[in-house]
Amino acid sequence: MRTLLLEDEILMAEAIASRLHIDGITVDIVTTISDAEVALKTTAFDAAIFDLLLPDGNAMALLKQLRARNVKLPVLIVTARDQISDRIAGLEAGADDYIVKPFDLDELVARLHAVVRRSEGNPSPVLRYGKYEINCFAHWMRIDGEMINLTAKEWAVISKLVARPDSIATRESLETALYSFDDDIGSNTVEVYISRIRKKIGKDAIETVRGIGYRFTGQQDGCT
Repeated sequence: MRTLLLEDEILMAEAIASRLHIDGITVDIVTTISDAEVALKTTAFDAAIFDLLLPDGNAMALLKQLRARNVKLPVLIVTARDQISDRIAGLEAGADDYIVKPFDLDELVARLHAVVRRSEGNPSPVLRYGKYEINCFAHWMRIDGEMINLTAKEWAVISKLVARPDSIATRESLETALYSFDDDIGSNTVEVYISRIRKKIGKDAIETVRGIGYRFTGQQDGCT
């Protein structure tokens, strides 16, 4: 999952990014609304975290612009404002959730996962695909009841593959899920991770759609 973090307090931004990286979430940090606008126009993000008060304005205006353009990107607002009226204003502007500083980083991660799941139509963290049982939030997968260990970047790939059943994840979207702006992307990086995952969960679990990308082949049974 690739997330845009709009936060001008560098120490706060780095702390949030470090915690999200533990969950295999790729984070691109921007410190101004203008930089956020450029990032949103050039990169496909799965979610965004907005602080409200930035050096060049209030991110609430950016959020309203996104919603006016019918951009459905899940947005979690992080702010020091704790008035009920401010929370209501944020939600009415189109925020998917709202968390007030100071906050627990684990709660932030949980809320981010929740808004993304809701946006994808999967409100439950546990997905079942035949013999596969997957919890992308807690980072565990079981195959016929046996626990499978995946690395953070392997989770970034598998989470993208199972997010929308029966859909093809393009090679470009998987690259986006794996890397932030500061990372170097090798020509065969996606293939390397797909190969590693196949060795752990079965070579037939991921179908190669030639010239397009990859598709998870498990049959969805529903959520719990």
